[in-house]
Amino acid sequence: MSKLTTDQLTDLYSILSVDGIGPAKFKNLITKFKTAESILSANFDLLAGTESIGLIIAKKIQNLKNKRSTIREFVIKELEKSDKYGAEIITILDQEYPFLLKKIFDPPVILYIKGNFTDEDNYSIAVVGTRQPTSYGRIHAEKISGDLALRNITIVSGMARGIDTIAHSAALKNGGRTIAVIGSGLDVIYPPENKKLFQEISERGAVISEFYFGTKPDAINFPRRNRIISGISLGTVVIETGIKGGAMQTAEYSLEQNREVFAVPGNLGVKQSEGTNLKILRSEAKLIRSAEDILDELQLQLKPISNKRIPKPGVELNFFEERIMETLKEEPIQIDQIAAKSKLSTSDCLVHLLTLEFKGLIKQQPGKVFGLKS
Repeated sequence: MSKLTTDQLTDLYSILSVDGIGPAKFKNLITKFKTAESILSANFDLLAGTESIGLIIAKKIQNLKNKRSTIREFVIKELEKSDKYGAEIITILDQEYPFLLKKIFDPPVILYIKGNFTDEDNYSIAVVGTRQPTSYGRIHAEKISGDLALRNITIVSGMARGIDTIAHSAALKNGGRTIAVIGSGLDVIYPPENKKLFQEISERGAVISEFYFGTKPDAINFPRRNRIISGISLGTVVIETGIKGGAMQTAEYSLEQNREVFAVPGNLGVKQSEGTNLKILRSEAKLIRSAEDILDELQLQLKPISNKRIPKPGVELNFFEERIMETLKEEPIQIDQIAAKSKLSTSDCLVHLLTLEFKGLIKQQPGKVFGLKS
């Protein structure tokens, strides 16, 4: 369903059906006239005088009344399909519309969503890359995405094969949220082997698209998808890509949208590293080695999340140590329970526990039980 009425949605779909009107021109119109209904009933001269509209498009808008019944029938069918697939249609006029995405130059007017947005999604990082990663790329994609998810950062990607799939899966594996932006209708899952992943993401995050139901994943759709991936995120992390890869395009959009771009350096002579290394060489991406590098760079934007950290005067903690400290605030517990609650492996957990013990913050008791030090 949708927050808007069928008639209100018909107004929006009608305006978007005009050849020459895309998200940017719609944004100019809605800024001037405030509502879609006002755009459709506006004086010709006022329409033509709107930035980037002109005489021809103004005339097309005024002729829309002749197509209204046909467009309304289409909208009703979209709403029926939305119900059928457990999805929702939201628009740029709705409060639920993602805050970061609304700020870009050409935000999608209509979004189809299976799942839901939360306030946590205002702190999202996009992780993108090649469909054919090396083992090096796989390891870093999983590690960085998983570590960000542990820090309550929502992972955004495109649900493509390779790095995208690894990023989404790592977020889910570590109990985090993830958003998939796809280049087809919500009823066309691509690649088909990601059907299970699609369902998991929609249950623990969101799958979104600006394309109508039934839209195939044609190549022409992916640039539009990529601007949403970057636009809904505070920054984009590129992990392995060729010079002309789609991930490079997402990084370009991120720069245009005044968002951060990060890149994992790769080995020279490896095709999958040519794009990331070039971005770093041109100073168009910040070189990162871990999730910590991203968090350090974005600390001001992530301040509301950072404020949740446990304060320890004079002692600097990484976010894994903070997560462990959080599990110990009630009472001493055994290492396996600490690992489960903090979503770390037992071996990783032990390393951080020993570090915390050296810092004088925790104390080990018999049976590998740890508690806060008085």
